[in-house]
Amino acid sequence: MSETETSHYLCIGCPLGCRLEVEADGDDIVEVRGNSCKRGIEFAHQEHLDPRRFIATTVAIDGAAWSRLPVATAQALPKGRVIDVCRALHQLRLEAPVEMGEVVMTDALGTGVDVVATRTLERA
Repeated sequence: MSETETSHYLCIGCPLGCRLEVEADGDDIVEVRGNSCKRGIEFAHQEHLDPRRFIATTVAIDGAAWSRLPVATAQALPKGRVIDVCRALHQLRLEAPVEMGEVVMTDALGTGVDVVATRTLERA
């Protein structure tokens, strides 16, 4: 017979920030405790089985009034790939002009997630 294991998470599904306890038997979640809303249950499942994060950062840009362009991932990507994608973005150098919403990195490191500009920067 397998043994259940309890994991603890701080829910970011809503502003309440509930402290969640997830009791699981391998990949099977037995019970979620500590949630004040249904988003807590959804967050607990996602965080326990496939944690994902958004990235918001800047990349170098030439030919614009500013030297850095704010960018963000279009969707959350696997948590374990965040540092690798940030390193790849650190190496990226763009040329102005860039439009807000323009994809600046397609399928970031094979994650299936695009990185988009979150501001328009015209050519200076």
